[in-house]
Amino acid sequence: MQQKELLTRTVASVGEEITPQQAADFVNAYAESNPTDVKSYLIGRDIIDQLLAQPGAVGLRFYSALNENRQKTLVYIAVDAEGNDIKKKTVVDPSGNLSVQDALVADRALPGPTTTTIMPSWWPF
Repeated sequence: MQQKELLTRTVASVGEEITPQQAADFVNAYAESNPTDVKSYLIGRDIIDQLLAQPGAVGLRFYSALNENRQKTLVYIAVDAEGNDIKKKTVVDPSGNLSVQDALVADRALPGPTTTTIMPSWWPF
């Protein structure tokens, strides 16, 4: 196996499934320690697909951030096989010329509730 294939497999496979009970335990632990913090963020598939469709993208990185209104948010960016943020991309313009442009970077996740309720009513545990 070539080194690049190994690296792609490694970065692309970061993360793993956990049980619903583990998820509930993790979320509850955070909520109990941070009762007034944002509990969740909703990110739509369209922007995730756009990020992952960039050349060389094998995963996503999420940065904690403050938006222009000083509200907590997430900034998310595609990463390559070595785990580097994809900040630039090469594109072909309508004339067939190559140029380098800024890669897609995203924000505007929809924050979830900030109430002290530990789990929403839909949570199974």
